Amino acid sequence: MALATRTERSPSLIGTLWRSTVGKKAVMATTGLIMLAYLVAHMMGNLKVFFGPGEFNHYGHWIRTIGEPFLHRTWFLWIARVVLAASVVLHGVAAYQLSRRDLAARPAKYERKRARASYATRTMRWGGVILGLFVVWHILDLTTLTVNPNAEEGRPYQNLVASFDRWWVSAFYIAAMLALGLHIRHGFWSAAQTLGANSPRRDRAFKVIANGLAALLTLGFLAVPIGVLTGIVS
Repeated sequence: MALATRTERSPSLIGTLWRSTVGKKAVMATTGLIMLAYLVAHMMGNLKVFFGPGEFNHYGHWIRTIGEPFLHRTWFLWIARVVLAASVVLHGVAAYQLSRRDLAARPAKYERKRARASYATRTMRWGGVILGLFVVWHILDLTTLTVNPNAEEGRPYQNLVASFDRWWVSAFYIAAMLALGLHIRHGFWSAAQTLGANSPRRDRAFKVIANGLAALLTLGFLAVPIGVLTGIVS
């Protein structure tokens, strides 16, 4: 009698890493650094608004031509969008799964210990939700121009002013950027720990860098809506 044999496929290295807690933390750290690099570049581009409509509109058109003639127009922009979107999704999914895993591993007797977690740690989840909602709104407002009533295609400076001229949009933006600052402050430190870059001798330096990056990016992003609301940018 012939015996049918079936070999079980061994799990892939990527799958094994993704299922592990260490792997999920590594994904969060790596995607977090990708998003941090984007935020630094985005903030620097945003600050061009203070140099007038000509400078800012030229920048808006330039980012659509990066890579030409090797790449077609807007290809680089779409590649960057895909990488960024993938990073956001992977970051969010890993964070959610780690959160569920952490809650499942902590019985009721650890409730008091969990309640003593730092303020930044406790607000990371809600900050992530706020930032997720903000990203959706921001895309609809200044990328697709769907919810910007005064938007004009090809005029990013005018569209930005029209958006932040609405006080409630600026208020939402400011709240999101404050949440972003807390997220960066805690996330950068966590990423350094996950990737093994920190040490007792380097801890102080990483804390200074985390605080500095959080403050720099928060102030840089807040400058734009405040500039519009105060009439500096008009």
